[in-house]
Amino acid sequence: GLNQTERQRRRFSETFKKKKVKDIELGKVKVSEICKAYTVSYSAVYKWIDKFGSISKPERIIVESKSDTQKILALQKRIAELERMVGQKEIELTFKEKMIEIAEEKYGIEIKKKPFTKR
Repeated sequence: GLNQTERQRRRFSETFKKKKVKDIELGKVKVSEICKAYTVSYSAVYKWIDKFGSISKPERIIVESKSDTQKILALQKRIAELERMVGQKEIELTFKEKMIEIAEEKYGIEIKKKPFTKR
């Protein structure tokens, strides 16, 4: 198959790259957002900035984007942890509800008070 760089060269026109670099420089879009939206690697986008950028200091953009990326990655990790925790709680709740139902059937008593039955 094609290697990564060939694939990118084929997919993105020079006009497209210049436009994206301009958007990055104007602060309209972040490098990380371009990477996500177009499934393109960071290094590829930085190459675009290097080649088509009009700002004399692309390092500034790179540093900012990298710290954004760190934040995004940290948040994604946190979200994954929370999702895992929520998933476990969900399982525990389902299990407890099942146990209550079984107990109610077995002993013919109402453990869970149904909401909105108070007159």
